[in-house]
Amino acid sequence: MSDEVRVLVADDQALLRGSFRLLIENEPGLMVVGEAATGREAVEAAVRERPDVALMDIRMPDMDGIEATRQICGSSAMSGVRVLMLTMFDLDAYVYAALRAGASGFLLKDTPPGELLTAVRVVASGEGLLAPSVTRRLIEEFARRPETEPRPIGRGLERAGVTDRERQVLTLVARGLTNSEIADRLHLSVPTVKTHVSHLLTKLDSRDRAQLVIVAYETGLVSAGER
Repeated sequence: MSDEVRVLVADDQALLRGSFRLLIENEPGLMVVGEAATGREAVEAAVRERPDVALMDIRMPDMDGIEATRQICGSSAMSGVRVLMLTMFDLDAYVYAALRAGASGFLLKDTPPGELLTAVRVVASGEGLLAPSVTRRLIEEFARRPETEPRPIGRGLERAGVTDRERQVLTLVARGLTNSEIADRLHLSVPTVKTHVSHLLTKLDSRDRAQLVIVAYETGLVSAGER
């Protein structure tokens, strides 16, 4: 990633797009490289501009943000593009689908400006992000939406060569803990936790922490009722 984070803003409301552009471009180290009013325009702009982060509204005409995210994240040519979803509601019915489509996280549209700018940087750095104020509720929400044929507990993890310590780390990632919190809980150093997370991303073919959360639930490692 270059020193300057390149951002694509996709929202069907021109006023919001303009507000996001102004906010981002007034922040040192961030720049807007394109705008889109529909999901189809967002995909085309992502192909053309290769932004570091696509700030993507879930509900847009022509093609919604989920399908746009699926196309962007599913393309090897756009492997470096990370999607940060925007939604009006903290328990939006589409959040689970957005994460499964490959989104690196989501934020509420009324998130304070400073938090939104921080989120863009976090996602650009390769970390997944769920809105801090609703992380655990959202995890529980998409955990209630199981696949029609859930995987047997842990079998996928065993095949991937996940160690016992990595399972512990994955469980805590799925519960919304930060690296520092995981380090405190497991009596490890933060760099060691980061190493375990990096190994998990590779072994489980996941783009970021948001995808690890999904894997933890879909393999049965963590259930909706757990904290």
